[in-house]
Amino acid sequence: MNPVIVLVRPQLGENIGKAARAMLNFGLTEMRLVAPRDGWPNPSAGPAASGADVVLERAQVYASVADAVADCEHVHATTVRKRGVTKPVLTPEEAAREMATAEGRHAILFGPERSGLETDDVAIARNIVTVPINPEFGSLNLAQAVILMAYEWSKTANATLTQPTAEDTLPPAPQEDLDGMITQMEALLEPKGYFRPESRAAATKRTLRTMLTKPAWNHLEVRTMRGVLSALGKPDRD
Repeated sequence: MNPVIVLVRPQLGENIGKAARAMLNFGLTEMRLVAPRDGWPNPSAGPAASGADVVLERAQVYASVADAVADCEHVHATTVRKRGVTKPVLTPEEAAREMATAEGRHAILFGPERSGLETDDVAIARNIVTVPINPEFGSLNLAQAVILMAYEWSKTANATLTQPTAEDTLPPAPQEDLDGMITQMEALLEPKGYFRPESRAAATKRTLRTMLTKPAWNHLEVRTMRGVLSALGKPDRD
């Protein structure tokens, strides 16, 4: 089962919406709210969720942390401090591995924006989850904390996530196309005297080829550049 995200006494509707957005980015949809300060539903949450409406629509409200996690076998408290309780301390990565291997429902507690989880909240959890952070400034906002945990969980779960940039990347151009582009460029530069003096021509052409082959151009980029070169090779228009 996917972990449950429990926001304990959240203060601002905007932060609830941003947390929902962070959840849905990584395939999480079950949000539970414990005594939200401004009640629920909150009109400020929707715009901040940026389309993660399914998370907000399914959100459930509870009076206490104990009620919110009553059906969960594993409860993880996110905090930068132990707050006077002795619990195992895990990194987000270690907690994510536990969520992937320990059977039963997992809940992740996130405290109010201003003060974080109270000692009584942490006492309910089985462990504490914290991240190495700047000792001079250890404050994460609510959505940052949620997205950090959601991302680590997604790496261990069989989540159907995609890498957008990987789909958009085109394969490198064939060497034949690249050679054609370089030959075309040399042909345009030759009558302009670019490769003079003759004694430096070979070295200049080699430098030009090295420069043009470094970026691993794809076929679309090569085609575009050749179009540019063709335009440069035409007589000037009046």
